[in-house]
Amino acid sequence: MRLVCIDIGNTSATLGLYEDGVVSRVTHIDGGIRKNPEACADMVRLIASDAVEGVSIASVVPEVNAKWKRLIRDVLGCVPRFVTAASPLGFTLDYPRPDRIGADRLADAAGGLARYGVPLIVVDFGTALNFEVIDERPAYVGGVITPGLPLMTTYLHEKTALLPKVELGDAEAPAVGKSTEEAIALGAQVGYRGIVRELVSHLQKPFNGKAHVVATGGYAAWILKDSDLDIAIDPTLTLFGLGKIFENGGAD
Repeated sequence: MRLVCIDIGNTSATLGLYEDGVVSRVTHIDGGIRKNPEACADMVRLIASDAVEGVSIASVVPEVNAKWKRLIRDVLGCVPRFVTAASPLGFTLDYPRPDRIGADRLADAAGGLARYGVPLIVVDFGTALNFEVIDERPAYVGGVITPGLPLMTTYLHEKTALLPKVELGDAEAPAVGKSTEEAIALGAQVGYRGIVRELVSHLQKPFNGKAHVVATGGYAAWILKDSDLDIAIDPTLTLFGLGKIFENGGAD
């Protein structure tokens, strides 16, 4: 099956081609359709340069869904499928309000289940830092949400008089910060490793430490680089999960 998969986040959109379980042509568009609609249309055309069988979308920004529907209709002539709790996910939802689970979290869980098996903990480094837990049944039993790196650095900059906006994800954090920028980068990289370590340890308790742990999202590789955490890094997990859900039958 050949699909365009789109992960619509609060600060960007990620698009890719899903073809028989392989994800390629991955592109990130800062600002998404609200700020860069022409770039979104161009990338949909490029990714679907050959015929595709459909479009699978996870969106956590409901107000832009209609714009994406129109774009997909105009560019590809089809109606996209938006992932919800009613989608054929490949697992059950042992959760009081399944309609409140973000579509990206469901896609992460579906992709992780298909690639790594159960029990499973998925860590997604996005605007928020999300943890998803799938038990042996398999059933989605819940997770954890904490502020992500973009929120931390933006808040420090906006709510203080002197702290600069620091772009993370490139430079290696030093042993000790010798500048304000280095101090913020060190707090982000090593500090977030500590958050991940403690929360994974807590979530592993029902599984006696036996759950598979996988990380995805834009900052996963930078945060976990050279750490001693036994966590697989899978940058295409969300898009892969979108493809698997579509293959299962999709939902609208």
